[in-house]
Amino acid sequence: MTELAYQETLSCVQCGYCLPTCPTYITFKKETHSPRGRINLVKMAAEGKITYDDMTEAIDLCLGCRACETACPTNVQYGKILESAIEVLAKHKNEQLKSRVKVMKSLLFNQVVPNEQIRKVLGAGLAFYQKTGLQKVAHKTGVLRVLPENLHAFETILPTVEGPIKRSKRERFYEAATPQATFKIGFFVGCIMDTMFSSINTLSMKLLQQAGCEVTVIQEQGCCGALHQHSGLSDKTRELAKRNIEAFERYDFDYIVNSIGGCGAMLGEYPQLLDDSPEWVERAEKFSEKSVDISVILSQLSLPYTKPLSYKVTYQPSCHMTNVQKRVNEPLQMIQSIPGIDYIPLPDAHMCCGSAGIYNIVRYNHSMKILDEKMKHVEALTEPPSIIVTTNPGCHLQMKLGAEREGLSQEIRVVHLVELLAEACSIEA
Repeated sequence: MTELAYQETLSCVQCGYCLPTCPTYITFKKETHSPRGRINLVKMAAEGKITYDDMTEAIDLCLGCRACETACPTNVQYGKILESAIEVLAKHKNEQLKSRVKVMKSLLFNQVVPNEQIRKVLGAGLAFYQKTGLQKVAHKTGVLRVLPENLHAFETILPTVEGPIKRSKRERFYEAATPQATFKIGFFVGCIMDTMFSSINTLSMKLLQQAGCEVTVIQEQGCCGALHQHSGLSDKTRELAKRNIEAFERYDFDYIVNSIGGCGAMLGEYPQLLDDSPEWVERAEKFSEKSVDISVILSQLSLPYTKPLSYKVTYQPSCHMTNVQKRVNEPLQMIQSIPGIDYIPLPDAHMCCGSAGIYNIVRYNHSMKILDEKMKHVEALTEPPSIIVTTNPGCHLQMKLGAEREGLSQEIRVVHLVELLAEACSIEA
């Protein structure tokens, strides 16, 4: 019996409504790189009309942004079809991988990404590299040219990483700044987010605190599993999901809040992930009902804005927050609530920037072509923005690289929504 989501492919009527929403179809102009083209390939592979190898390129080049789902008149479950194809291809490719590559892949997904202690060491190493002047020396001597182009490109726009001493001083409990807490919040820190952008997590919790929430960071939480799921490692994703559900069940939180579009989407899809385990479905549903983006909570409360910000701001939304979490209005509401902000809508903002988890690392050249299309939208604005707001660390780095590639890094600053709100409230990490 095939593992591909064959029944779901039958809902696609090949109408083409998905085509204008698909970044890879618009960028590469090939039918096989469109949602309906990929669905047809999965259908034929399930029927044995083509081999798995025949659909590999098309599936590998999909961003997984799921914008096609928002346009589909027959409600095709593209995400389920895609994930089934990714999982099948991952198993198929794994059989062909050399043992050394298998070991490296296992170390990355089973040891490095989910392991907080290893991530702390990596974060400390990056902070040391930046703060001791080694980074400046590396740039001055040109030694970084030995790196592959993708790693070299992203090294140039790395955020300033907090050192281990500052991170160790971060509180695990924030008492509400108001006489009575409006909500009790369990804060989800994420993996890459808390390694590369830990200051944004700190700012997020301080914003929630000032808005009247009691915030707790529980030590038992772990990786959400998004990167594993996007790489076809569904068994490991389920294991990580169960750990997080068990961890947060021990506490009486009103909400589980994050500031990471991609992780938030994964946390919200735990019920679908565990739908073949009856004993877990109800627990997953309760967990996911509480899991929300920080903008959802802040949009219900009042922030203590202390100064107006005279910026022209545009917003690049996270695909997974828009298309999976279905949170479109809350981030915009928060941006427009800031005194002094001049908000400028970005043309075709729904188009993916090309980040898509680690897509921009493993498929760098394709990702850059998609990013170039996105930057055309930024440059098409009649009034150039001084700030691009994002709500996801991957989008953050990608848009920052886009500004760098277009020679706009001096004119345009890329920030997370939380950073902009914190600046307007005079809150520092």
